[in-house]
Amino acid sequence: MEAFSLADISYWHWLALGVLLMLVEILVPGVVFLWLGIAGVLTGLLLAAVSDMGWQVQLVVFAVLSVMSIFLGRRFVASRQGPTDHPTLNRRGRSMVGTRATLRDATVSGRGRIRIGDTMWALRLASPDGELPADTEVTVVEVDGVTLVVREVPEEDVEEEQPG
Repeated sequence: MEAFSLADISYWHWLALGVLLMLVEILVPGVVFLWLGIAGVLTGLLLAAVSDMGWQVQLVVFAVLSVMSIFLGRRFVASRQGPTDHPTLNRRGRSMVGTRATLRDATVSGRGRIRIGDTMWALRLASPDGELPADTEVTVVEVDGVTLVVREVPEEDVEEEQPG
């Protein structure tokens, strides 16, 4: 029995790989294997049209088509998505912008932690040169990954507690 070598790759191998990758997309979320599958099918069709490509050229063609299909596919999907009535859905940090909270501990080197609701968040001060003491009221001005960027609430905006 003769061993299979890379030189024996034909167009139907690429077509089968492309269809297999598209089927994997059904099982794995993320819409990446779809674009790789499209690249595999296109590589197979190109090899069927130009039959004298070496396996090295085939791999380069597949790699280039993969990058192109992922790039074009993501642009296509992004252009088809319309505005949503829930822009912060699944973006909990984004929903925190504008929220006020009080620091339990002082910041160190412009960084710290803050509790908002039932969650502890990493925080970074909006102004790089500054420290805030404990019990300072801050407001969230933006989100950087999983870090909340906060700014001190000016004293005139802090509501004073009325004696009861």
